[in-house]
Amino acid sequence: MTVAALAAHDLDAGYGAVAAVRGLNLEVAAGEIVALLGANGAGKTTTLMTLAGAIPALGGEVLLAGQPARGPLHRRARAGVVLVPEERSVFMGLTVRDNLRVGRGAAQRVLEIFPELREHLRRKAGLLSGGQQQMLTLGRALAAEPRVLLADELSLGLAPLLVTRLLDAVRQAASDRGVAVLLVEQHIRSALEVADRVYVLRRGAVVLEGRAEELRARTEEIEQAYLHGPGGSE
Repeated sequence: MTVAALAAHDLDAGYGAVAAVRGLNLEVAAGEIVALLGANGAGKTTTLMTLAGAIPALGGEVLLAGQPARGPLHRRARAGVVLVPEERSVFMGLTVRDNLRVGRGAAQRVLEIFPELREHLRRKAGLLSGGQQQMLTLGRALAAEPRVLLADELSLGLAPLLVTRLLDAVRQAASDRGVAVLLVEQHIRSALEVADRVYVLRRGAVVLEGRAEELRARTEEIEQAYLHGPGGSE
């Protein structure tokens, strides 16, 4: 039996004593992309932050390669978990070259993933476009050779062509390097195209799950039934 690279069992997550996510069960295998979908406030970001160790779980457990993950964010990072948050995590006052130097992975690896950045090495990151900043953020994450990538809204505010470019890089990391990816994505159709499996959250609970290829024909139904309207507390 194959052990999942990342799993949550009966996970309760939230802030203080208030659970925004309740009884969550999910798994992500090595080399697999799993999309986590839901309306604003459904609990998607809370789930990612808890899996990454940025906030403590209120109940249940998180497993990495079958072993309990009880440490905070920095300890799970050493175990191969990388979180790409919704906010682009670049040092705006540093050049692209210097941003690459402070990353955990090799600068050359980032440029292999996103060669578009090479001509901007001397520019300050704050002067890059939003898409270039996101390439820098994602490139540094992938260059760290993670076992698990948790990505929150990579496409936020970006044009469709850039979204495709970013998601293609994620797909390649999963397929070629065996990275287990849990992807929160606002572009539902793009997520269904790149993902292997899907979980849909509503008010902190999974209301639908399945193979992405089976759910692509139900995109409009999913959007109408689960992704529109209030989702609860994020």
